[in-house]
Amino acid sequence: MWASPWIAALSALFLWWFSTGAILLVVRWAERRGAIARQLAGLLGLPVLAAGIWVYQHTLVDGSVAAAYLAFLSALAIWGWIELAFLTGLITGPNGHRCPDALPEWERFIRAWGTIAYHEMLLVSVMIAMALYGWGAESTVGLWTFVVLFFARVSAKLNLFFGVPRINVEFIPQVLSHLPSHFRIAKLNWVFPVSITALSFAVACWLERLAAVTEPGQIVGFALLSAITALALLEHWLMVVPLPDAKLWRWMLPEPKPTNKKHYPEGPHGL
Repeated sequence: MWASPWIAALSALFLWWFSTGAILLVVRWAERRGAIARQLAGLLGLPVLAAGIWVYQHTLVDGSVAAAYLAFLSALAIWGWIELAFLTGLITGPNGHRCPDALPEWERFIRAWGTIAYHEMLLVSVMIAMALYGWGAESTVGLWTFVVLFFARVSAKLNLFFGVPRINVEFIPQVLSHLPSHFRIAKLNWVFPVSITALSFAVACWLERLAAVTEPGQIVGFALLSAITALALLEHWLMVVPLPDAKLWRWMLPEPKPTNKKHYPEGPHGL
């Protein structure tokens, strides 16, 4: 059963939803309890990071079905801790200020980069380390999962910067309340069609490989990669299509602290 590509795709969907919800739940819990709780959340999450690294290393030489699922989980664990560190304000960037109005585009870009610089550099460093360690291994599901997540994130952030019709800031914690001032509401931007085309091409490539392979472990691996890339593509479309995707997690989260943050139309959180 677990070797079925449909089961693998559904598993990717569930793991994406569950891991996102778990991170948001921890972040909301920490936000309601202050700075010490945010630091504690990051520290308590370190075993998840360590487990992800250990599992990633051990699945590189295993082409089995179980290894494909574990490799996918390992990438989500590594990625998840880094995102937790970002959302709790532990690893962000040197700029913690709101973006003033009417700035030149180049200065706005530099300020926006400054809000996430350390976090993005950490992601790049981890991705390079994973590639150097795992390139040419028997199983590269974990590596490619992380690569897809990274480039989808970069694409989402560029679209938020240049402007999309729908942006949801509901899940951005107060410690990062300056971030939305660097976003832009606009009909469309030149990055969006490039993003959609690139992600669609990536999905097609994974599906082509899925159709070509015969080993169960490879079938599961390419099904997982196809699903996670398709989800990234869907999240990009939700920057345009008016669907309340925030409801997927809103029901499971405690109410945030009262805030004076500016509200934007609903759309993907892009986190």
